[in-house]
Amino acid sequence: MSVSVLDMSMSLDGYIADPHDFLGGDDGERLHKWADAKDESGQPSAVVEQFQAEWKAAGAVIAGRRTAELMDHWGGDHGGAPIFVPSHRPPGPAARWGYPLVTYVTDGIDSAMAQAKAAAGDRDVQVRGAYTGQRALAAGVLDEVQIHQVPVLLGEGRRLFDVLPSLIELQIVRVIDTPEATHIRYRVPR
Repeated sequence: MSVSVLDMSMSLDGYIADPHDFLGGDDGERLHKWADAKDESGQPSAVVEQFQAEWKAAGAVIAGRRTAELMDHWGGDHGGAPIFVPSHRPPGPAARWGYPLVTYVTDGIDSAMAQAKAAAGDRDVQVRGAYTGQRALAAGVLDEVQIHQVPVLLGEGRRLFDVLPSLIELQIVRVIDTPEATHIRYRVPR
């Protein structure tokens, strides 16, 4: 059975990007440096390899329009997985004509999630973007949240959970602590 997972790197003070959409400061990638961690032999660390395997195993991706456009729709697919973009506006030319694995869904997050899960089969659906994650939580279609909490305080920027419909209790599924980040996976109970 497919599981939808919001997977985001986040500063300790709750930011996923600085005010200019850089991913954690002037260098643009501070919040993702943990994914470059190497072992003693210079290879990706076992933790990094574990997360890379999870991402590559995803059967589909749901991304907010802003995220999809900032990432140029990942060149038309997300590691071979189809991308579903919930949006009230039609896609731009690249997504409309150049990216056959990108589908803009105009009838809401519920429909986007249903289409993504159908495309994913029994593999996970990766959810990308704060707004989309918030909408999926509010609609009750998000199954899990995975946070890569980076030990940095950005002080300002775009928060991951800026607007929520109400209190949402989560269940911790897994915690992996590394010097670069603490990786916490939560289940969203129904």
